[in-house]
Amino acid sequence: MLPLVALVGRPNVGKSTLFNVLTRSRDALVHDEPGVTRDRHYGICRLDESRPFVLCDTGGLSGEEEGLAGATARQARAAAEEADLVLFVTDGREGPSAVDEAILAWLRRSGRPFLLVVNKVDGIEPGAALAEFAGFGVEPSLPVAAAHRRGIDELLAAVLIRLPEDGDAEVLADEPDRVRVAFIGRPNVGKSTLVNRLLGEERMIASEVPGTTRDSIAVDLERDGRKYRLIDTAGLRRRARVEEAVEKFSAFKTLQAIESCQVAVVLLDASEGITEQDATVLGHVLEAGRALVLAVNKWDGRTSYEREQVQTMLERKLQFCEWAERVTISAKHGTGLRELFRAIHRAHASATREFGTAEVTRALEIAVQAFPPPNVRGHAPKLRFCHPGGSNPPTFVVHGSRLRTLPDSYRRYLENFFRKRFKLVGTPVRFVFKEGENPYEGRRNELSERQVRRRRRLLRHVKRR
Repeated sequence: MLPLVALVGRPNVGKSTLFNVLTRSRDALVHDEPGVTRDRHYGICRLDESRPFVLCDTGGLSGEEEGLAGATARQARAAAEEADLVLFVTDGREGPSAVDEAILAWLRRSGRPFLLVVNKVDGIEPGAALAEFAGFGVEPSLPVAAAHRRGIDELLAAVLIRLPEDGDAEVLADEPDRVRVAFIGRPNVGKSTLVNRLLGEERMIASEVPGTTRDSIAVDLERDGRKYRLIDTAGLRRRARVEEAVEKFSAFKTLQAIESCQVAVVLLDASEGITEQDATVLGHVLEAGRALVLAVNKWDGRTSYEREQVQTMLERKLQFCEWAERVTISAKHGTGLRELFRAIHRAHASATREFGTAEVTRALEIAVQAFPPPNVRGHAPKLRFCHPGGSNPPTFVVHGSRLRTLPDSYRRYLENFFRKRFKLVGTPVRFVFKEGENPYEGRRNELSERQVRRRRRLLRHVKRR
């Protein structure tokens, strides 16, 4: 267990920039627009390898208590209450403000130890910047320029002096038995609400405003003796509709989460049915080859007729991923979560299953005997043997001759046959076809003198006739 340090302050003072500098990462979104960060984001500072600590980036405190600003403030206060040390980040260029004074008064009432960090002192005199905050009566006050990595060593030394040797912060460890589950979907389908329901706390900001989540947040969970890593992501939209730079960064973070997860849970809105945006989200998951579970959210409150219409629409529009299991849930009320986890377990087991060369070659032989490949230009492709080529998704490498002429319909037949034979559910199946090299390709047969003379005689005989 490591000690925890929380970054608090008003919007757009450089908390996320300082977080990326201390963690040597680019995990936190950084933009000139105020209010980009909303949820709590955790990372590990290892600048001093002998004494690492957990760092928490929070959203800006604007003094408002309603709407998204109020939810962001509650997240920041929760991070400060559990921290061993709070870094109160201010803007050295703009100087102190009424919001800074309100934050300072709240920190003093909370009783948490804190340091005053005056950021953005590049281009100005650090002493003059500190003099403006002298009225706060906080010692020591540390000038830094996070964007240029100035004053970081002094800040790190001051933090380490005030931190305990051990803390209560849990570290996100890369454990092999922990299932990585990413919740993907278009904006406002209930991803954050579902993660909060699974965790049993308000860990993510959930709002009816589309685009509330802007970053990918990973949280560990242990349920029924099994370990999970839940990743809440920002909503994905079609590229033509993505205009703001912040949304582009959020979409990039979501795509990274898809690549790093083992099972992708795509949430669909039962009240709106299947849209083009849902097809776009599914396309990203299929391109990454991740195990897939379809969760139809907001199922509560639907009439029998509406449920039948949604089921019919799912069967009609999702034929390209009919192998994915479909679960109806209610993230708000918590119904259907047990069936959701069962589907996740089956998809994860299928995606990470290990195969032997003998069993997959035997399956290939049975598939070819049951339905041989069609002739192309008078020749039939020959599929000789098969061996496993990887997992997540299961990949099979088929060796043979004339495999380039194998039609797509027969490739789909092999995929469906392997999925049915090995009872693979919730995961795509990929095939790699490799043709053996012709050992005589590029080699010319040189004739002997006797063969040359015989050839000439035959040619003369043909001409005489």
